[in-house]
Amino acid sequence: MHEPLPKHFYLLKRLLRYIKGTLHFGLPITKTDLVLKSFSDADWAGDPITRKSTTGFCSFLGTTLISWTVKKQNTVSRSSTESEYRALAALTSDIIWLRRLLTDFGIPQNYPTNLYCDNMSAIALANNPVFHSRTKHVEIDQKFVRDNIQQHHIILHPLSTKDQIADIFTKSLSTPRFQELRSKLTIVSDTSI
Repeated sequence: MHEPLPKHFYLLKRLLRYIKGTLHFGLPITKTDLVLKSFSDADWAGDPITRKSTTGFCSFLGTTLISWTVKKQNTVSRSSTESEYRALAALTSDIIWLRRLLTDFGIPQNYPTNLYCDNMSAIALANNPVFHSRTKHVEIDQKFVRDNIQQHHIILHPLSTKDQIADIFTKSLSTPRFQELRSKLTIVSDTSI
């Protein structure tokens, strides 16, 4: 904003073109069960300059998308497991907030929220009660996620990369894959919007 360069104008124009081209897309709210489920993903060192990873996650209430986040992580992760684990911790915090909000709305979540992750090492780390010296750099996130598993706020499930909806937030995708994941997010094209 203080010193705009030609590349900033190019990016702004690109963003405005994207918005103009997607005005007819919408996010329907459907009447379904009111069970919360979430998907977490992260790339690893995806920013070519800072080598910071990107966290992406989304939550559904039944089949309706109600929350999503894409954010560059604050620190550089030393492994893909670490970047995925930081994404799990961020999503766990979001799930706790959503569960409290839903309870305030009279929709208590009586069961742990299903949280899907495609990184088996991150899932193993969350479920392993033995703390390893190699993971001291993610100790706080590890304890936070494990505590919420033990308190039955969340339950971690493995997921194949093919079924990972949150990939749309963290990866460059081919057009068919992007369209497939967009439809899984329940974003639909409606010319009457």
